[in-house]
Order: sequence, then C-alpha cells, then structure tokens
Amino acid sequence: MSYNIVGNWKAGWALDLHTTSSVKLPNGKFENTYSDIGLALYKLKYSQDYSQTEYLADCICDFLRTRMVTPYISVILPTPASRIRDIQPVYEVCKLVSEKLGIPYDEDYINKVKNTSQLKEVEDVDERRSMLSGAFDVTTTYRNKKVLLIDDLFRSGSTLKEITKTMGDKGGVSNVYVVTLTKTRVHR
Repeated sequence: MSYNIVGNWKAGWALDLHTTSSVKLPNGKFENTYSDIGLALYKLKYSQDYSQTEYLADCICDFLRTRMVTPYISVILPTPASRIRDIQPVYEVCKLVSEKLGIPYDEDYINKVKNTSQLKEVEDVDERRSMLSGAFDVTTTYRNKKVLLIDDLFRSGSTLKEITKTMGDKGGVSNVYVVTLTKTRVHR
C-alpha cells in the first residue's frame, strides 16, 4: 500500500506507514507494531541489520516500476543524514536502487550547510521550518533535470520541502519526485 505525500515537489509517495499501532506502556515506553517496511527500516537503522537494504531497495524499485516517472529521472538523490553513522542507511538503499534501475546516484549533490538539532524532537511545524530555512545547498549540476529524492521517513515533510525549494531556487532542477520508505500516522 502506498500513500501520496503532498509538498512542493511534482509527485511524492510513501510506500507504507512506519507503524500500524503504538501503545504507551506503564513504564512510559511504547510498544510499536510496525509495517513490514517499517520493521525492515527499524532493523536497518537501529540494529545495523544491513541485510534489510536489499529488501527496502526492492520495495522502492517495485513501486517505481508502476509509475511513469522512472524513464525521465536523471539522478537518484538521498536526503542528507540527520546524524552521523559509519554507514548511512538511506545512502545504502539509494545505491542499490540506482544499480537496480540503472539510474545514476549522487550522494554529494545536496549539502547540509547549517547544523540543526534532531527534528524528531521538535513538535512545532513552524519551528521545524524555521530551523531548516537555509540548511541546504546545491549546485547547478542538475539544472533543467528531473530528480528522484529518497528518504526513509515522512513526518511533516519539512526537510523534503526545504531541499526541494533549494534544488529549484539554487539548482534550477525542473522536477523533483519524492519517495519515502514509510510515513508516520501523525504529521507532526
């Protein structure tokens, strides 16, 4: 099941919900039930289970093959990571998607030029937007091109919107298509 995600991009989709339910336990922690894609993403990011990259890349490729955008995409771009890891999960998935679809991949095009705190800790959408304003920079490498921007989780869309704005304003990109592996059930 996929979900349309709305923003300043040409078209965007989340492949599934991240969790299907979440119950607060007496100790204050949550017991989450994940979608298949959400569980694979969780294992990849928090248990460093890199065997999940193949499955997640296949999910993206299978989905994109049902859309008429793939032949027009010039490059696959990962959303810059919000925290430093030895191996960046989204980058690894994007590399595999690139190989499987035969579309170039560029992890150096979008540069984060402003430090921001972890956005998942910030509930207020306006505050998130303000924090992200001017946070990214790009070149004109993909001027007048159509690009595919991939991220792991869609929440409010603030990061994707700022990157899309930057690619249009500074980079001259003609169309941005967005695919996220999952989305939250609540848009905060």
